[in-house]
Amino acid sequence: MQKDCKYLFLDRDGVINVRKMGGYITDYSEFRFIDGVKQALKIFAAKFERIFIVTNQQGIGKGLFTKEDFDVLTDSMIKEISENGGRIDRVYMCPNLKSDNSPMRKPEVGMGLKAKEDFPEVDFSKSVMVGDSNSDMLFGKNLGMYNVFIDNHTGEEYDETIVNEKYNSLLSFAESIDKD
Repeated sequence: MQKDCKYLFLDRDGVINVRKMGGYITDYSEFRFIDGVKQALKIFAAKFERIFIVTNQQGIGKGLFTKEDFDVLTDSMIKEISENGGRIDRVYMCPNLKSDNSPMRKPEVGMGLKAKEDFPEVDFSKSVMVGDSNSDMLFGKNLGMYNVFIDNHTGEEYDETIVNEKYNSLLSFAESIDKD
């Protein structure tokens, strides 16, 4: 990773928490941090000026849970991250269905542009996108970010030509930059 990267964009499901295969995390009782994530976020808090989560949440669009449910879950997640020395500066979420073709839904760049609007200092050429799907990697590529793929062995296919680095976990990525 380039040494001048200052901004970190993270996907949520499958990167921060255990993905519910074939379903959606609808409340905090179902939310489980992946082993090592809280430690990784503590490392990132010392290395990055801003840390964002960008997450597609079409379960809201499907009526399986509400934006209020998402907000309660997010507040609890951020509280637990903070209690463990980590930090999340802002969470951006797209509730739209894939079929809606929303400019906010990854791989489209709307959530990134919203982060730049809220935090004008954000420079995408000094940003890292960490995700576990091809849409995450396309989001990062479309904004000119450095892409880190988390291969959590779900069989997710991705375009290796747009991935700069690959790790088995968020913690292994954090440990690799903590040596710098």
